[in-house]
Amino acid sequence: MFGYMGQILRIDLTNKKATVEPLKEGVVKKFIGGRGLGAKILWDELSPGVDPLSPQNKLVFVVGPLTGTKAQSTSRWIAQFKSPLTGTYFRSVAGGFFGAELKFAGYDAIIVEGRSEKPVYVWINDGEVEFRDAEKIWGMTTNAAREFLLEETDRRARIAMIGPAGERLVKISAIVTDDMRTASRGGGGAVMGSKNLKAIVVRGTKRPEIYDEDAFNEAVKEQIESYRSNPGFEGFHNLGTNFAVYPFYTLGHFPTYNFKQKELEGAERFQAEVLRSYIVKHQGCYGCMIRCGKTFKLTKGPYAGTVWDFPEYETHWSFGGNLGNINIESIVYANMLCDSYGLDTISTGVAIAFAIELYEKGIISKSETDGLELRWGDPDVIPELVKRIALRIGLGNILAEGTKRAAEVIGRGAEKYAIHVKGLELPAYDPRSAKAHGLNLATSPIGASHCIGWNKFEIMGIPKKVDPFATEGKGEIAKYVQDETAIAETAVFCIFPFNTEMVTVDLYSKLLYAATGIEEFKDPKYLWLVGERIFNLERAFNAREGIDGKYDTMPERIVKEPVPREPSKGQVFELDILLKDYYKVRGWDERGIPTKEKLKELELQEVAEELEKVC
Repeated sequence: MFGYMGQILRIDLTNKKATVEPLKEGVVKKFIGGRGLGAKILWDELSPGVDPLSPQNKLVFVVGPLTGTKAQSTSRWIAQFKSPLTGTYFRSVAGGFFGAELKFAGYDAIIVEGRSEKPVYVWINDGEVEFRDAEKIWGMTTNAAREFLLEETDRRARIAMIGPAGERLVKISAIVTDDMRTASRGGGGAVMGSKNLKAIVVRGTKRPEIYDEDAFNEAVKEQIESYRSNPGFEGFHNLGTNFAVYPFYTLGHFPTYNFKQKELEGAERFQAEVLRSYIVKHQGCYGCMIRCGKTFKLTKGPYAGTVWDFPEYETHWSFGGNLGNINIESIVYANMLCDSYGLDTISTGVAIAFAIELYEKGIISKSETDGLELRWGDPDVIPELVKRIALRIGLGNILAEGTKRAAEVIGRGAEKYAIHVKGLELPAYDPRSAKAHGLNLATSPIGASHCIGWNKFEIMGIPKKVDPFATEGKGEIAKYVQDETAIAETAVFCIFPFNTEMVTVDLYSKLLYAATGIEEFKDPKYLWLVGERIFNLERAFNAREGIDGKYDTMPERIVKEPVPREPSKGQVFELDILLKDYYKVRGWDERGIPTKEKLKELELQEVAEELEKVC
C-alpha cells in the first residue's frame, strides 16, 4: 500500500497486549487517513454513552499518507477520543516529530483501549512493543519525564506524554510531545491519565513507499515554489503566529477582559517588533520549511533566565488580552508552566478570566480564592492560578473542570460569564467581529475550536474578501472552510499553509495521487466529497450521543452585548439567523442533524441507518 504503512497498532492496556491489524483499502479510499481514519474508528468502536474517563473510551493516534515523506507541513498527528470536557467526539492536533516517528515505526494509527492497573508507558521500537512500569516517572512534569524516558529507551526516540494535570484528570489537560508541541484541546491528557498511561515512546527506521517518485518530486517542487512566492511565508517564518497578535487586536479579535472587549491599554506591547526582540532561536516541525516555531528568552523581572518555546498567538491572548495583561514575561512563564504540567493554554486562560470576572462582580470572594486577590492585569496571579488548576488546589480544583462545569458548581449566576461552546472555551476570535468564523465555533463538532474551520474569507480576504459583519451567505463559507480543513487533516497537513493558500486542494490531490496511486485521489472534487463526509460523520457521532443543534449555542455575552470598541463597535452575533442558513446549506434538518438523504449522498448509509434508530 503506497504512501501508507498498512498497519494499525491496537494497544490493550488492561491485558498488556499489543496486536497489529491491517489498514483496510476500503476505509482508505473512503476516508483517506488522519482525521478521517480516526473518526471512522471512533464511530465504529465507541458505544453511545461511554464515560470518557472509563476504560471503555478509546484514544486514537493517527497520521496520514503524506506523513514522513518529502511533502512539506504534513507530519502532524491527531489524537481522537470522546472528550471528558465536552462529552462530544473530539480531535486534537499537534506538530513536532512524534507523527513522523510513529509512521517510521510502521503504523498509520494506534488505538489505545482499556486501563492499566498501575501507571505504565508504552515503548514502541519498530515492530517491538513493550509495556513498561511508569511508577517512577508518574507525578513528573513533562520536561522531567522526557529525560527519564529517553534515558530508559533511545535518545533518538519521540514521545507523546502527559504531565501532572493529565494524571489528576484535569479536564483541560493536554498531551505533550518531547519537543513541547501539544495536542492540547478537549482533555486528551485526562483520557491518558484515566488509563494510567504516562507516555507513548516511539522509535522507527522504516519509510513509506511512494507510488510515482518522479510525479511526487514534481508536486513537492510545486509546493515549495508556492510557499516561497506566497506573501504570508516570510511573516510566518520570521515570527510564527506572533505576527498576528497586534494586527488581529486592531481587527476586533484578540478579545479583552473575558470578551468584554474594552480597549486594552498598552496593547502596543504586542507589536511584532517587540515580540521579535525575545527570539533567540528558530525551530520547526518534521519536514516543514516554514519553521514557525521560536524560542523566547526572558531577561527582566521575576522570570528572568527563562528560555522556552514561545507563546503562540492564542497564548498571548489567553494569558494576555483576555486577562487585561500586557506583561509578556508573565505570559511566557505561564506558557512554560502549561507545557510542563500538561495544560491547554487557551482553556486555562479562559478559566482564569472567568474567575477574575466572578471576583470582580462579587460572585466569589477572597475566602473562595484561598486568599488570592483576582484582578485584571495582575501578572503575578496568573502563574499561581495555572499551578493550582494543574494540581487541583482550592479554586483551581473547580476551574480544572473547565468553565462550563465550574459555573455549574459555583452557581449564583456564574453561568453568564462562562465563555464556551459545548463546554470548550472560546479561542482568540470574537464571533461578533467575523460572523462566519463565529458560525464555525457554534457548529463545530468539538465545540469552540478555531482550528476546525478558520474563516480565511473574513479574516484574510482569501480566496475572496467578504464583509465580516454581514450575515448573508455565511453558511456557505463556513461549510467551505470546515470541509477544506477536514480534507487537509487527512494528510495530516498543518492548517496554516491551507489557510494562506500556500497549499490548495488541487495541489494536495497531486501529492496524494503521486504518493498512493489511488485513482479516486486524482480528482480534487473527490477530496471535497471526503471532507464533507468526515465532517458529517463527526456530527453524526454527536447526534448519536444526543448532542444536536440545541448545543450549537453562544455565550450570552456574545449574542446580547454589543462590542464597545472599533472596528466591531455595536456588533452582536445573530445566532438564529446564521444557524438557519447554515443547516440549509449543510442539508441537515431543523434540529441540526444530517438527514438520511444527505448521509446516503455521502455514502454513509450505515450511519444513516444507525441514526434513524436513535434520533
